[in-house]
Amino acid sequence: MELDKIENILEKYFQGETSIAEEKELKEYFSSSNVAQHLEQYQPMFGYFSQVKEQKSTQEIPLQTKKRNVAWLSIAASAVLLLGIGTFYFVSQKTTPPVVAQSELGTYDNPEEALAATQKALALLSNNVNVGIESVGYIKEYEQSKNKIFKQ
Repeated sequence: MELDKIENILEKYFQGETSIAEEKELKEYFSSSNVAQHLEQYQPMFGYFSQVKEQKSTQEIPLQTKKRNVAWLSIAASAVLLLGIGTFYFVSQKTTPPVVAQSELGTYDNPEEALAATQKALALLSNNVNVGIESVGYIKEYEQSKNKIFKQ
């Protein structure tokens, strides 16, 4: 009867369905001297598990820590920062915009010239707005078609 029980537990063990108590029972059975002949092939496996469990490792594992030299890293970062600031200052000094004359700022001394320039700018704006409104007409037509199809 006990042999059938051990075979059932062994079958469950290989399927990964045993409890800790059942595994302990298997280890006890295979560590004893009266193991059935057809189950002797599993005896070294369970003997190895119990033998390894009792072993203690006394070997020291050396920890190798990598020390970074923070001083060199901070000096390099400072040099890059100063180089970047110097380059920005040098480039910005070369590309300063020239002084613009009063007539180029869009101001007019003569009111008639100002009126003509304003009308020209508003006409340009009106043309562009009209093009945009024509495009919106297509959207309205799409909405009407969609409402006919989906009938809300």
